[in-house]
Amino acid sequence: MPGTSILIGRLLVVLGIAGYGYGLFAGTASVTALIPAFFGIVILALGHLAKAKENLRKHLMHAAVLVALLGFIAVAARLAPRISSIEMSVAVVSQLLMALLCLAFVIMAVRSFIAARSEG
Repeated sequence: MPGTSILIGRLLVVLGIAGYGYGLFAGTASVTALIPAFFGIVILALGHLAKAKENLRKHLMHAAVLVALLGFIAVAARLAPRISSIEMSVAVVSQLLMALLCLAFVIMAVRSFIAARSEG
């Protein structure tokens, strides 16, 4: 699971940097475009720590899933009320990708946690 955390973290960082880079290119750069990168850095760091600290792996992975769940909820809460009037823009696509990456990580982690519990 730490490997998955590292992968998802990297993807979120790339998403945030790409969104900010696009904003710089278009002349509309905003720090909010880096929000996926901020979540990604935390998830990435927790994944690396879990690899390094075997005795804390379970706790660190639970923390990474919590961060991903918060990332999904934050985006969903922002997009859900205006779902019928959303125009596809770079910002919306970035938010949707962040939500999908976070949700995919949460689902994979829950499945992994269930499998680990049934084995041990």
